[in-house]
Amino acid sequence: MSRIGRMPIAIPAGVTVEVAENNHVTVKGPKGTLERTLPSEMDIKVEGAEVIVTRPNDLKKMKSLHGLTRTLINNMVIGVTEGYEKKLEVNGVGYRVQKSGKNLTLHLGYSHPVDMVDPEGLESVVDGNVITIKGIDKEKVGQYAAEIRDKRRPEPYKGKGIKYMDEVIRRKAGKTGKK
Repeated sequence: MSRIGRMPIAIPAGVTVEVAENNHVTVKGPKGTLERTLPSEMDIKVEGAEVIVTRPNDLKKMKSLHGLTRTLINNMVIGVTEGYEKKLEVNGVGYRVQKSGKNLTLHLGYSHPVDMVDPEGLESVVDGNVITIKGIDKEKVGQYAAEIRDKRRPEPYKGKGIKYMDEVIRRKAGKTGKK
């Protein structure tokens, strides 16, 4: 049995979970509402203050979908109660970030500034050289953070670029002069 799939999901106070036909799950909470259609093979039941996910048989596909389905519902519940955030750090001489309205302007050593618009439901906050992305959908927060990081990935020699706060960049030794 899937260790993760077996665990029930506790529904906190102020959160409602509804399962419609075709496993269309709607989670409403203090921070907003999330909807998602999950694999129809899984059996999702709301029992009291818990959500229980079961699988019909032990085929390899069902085993892999079991833990996935449970984790996706759990991420939705956490999203509408606490929300998610990712922090990115901009390192480099002359690299800077500005925020105006929903626009994020990145000056990353290119001949032009890079403009990005916050997607629907996400908010980015700039504090010095740190960009914080907040939202209720874990997938969207991670995707937007990855798109920002892709504009100038950190390089291994000086560590310049945009990196996640908890990311460790493996540094390389530069060129050595001849004697």
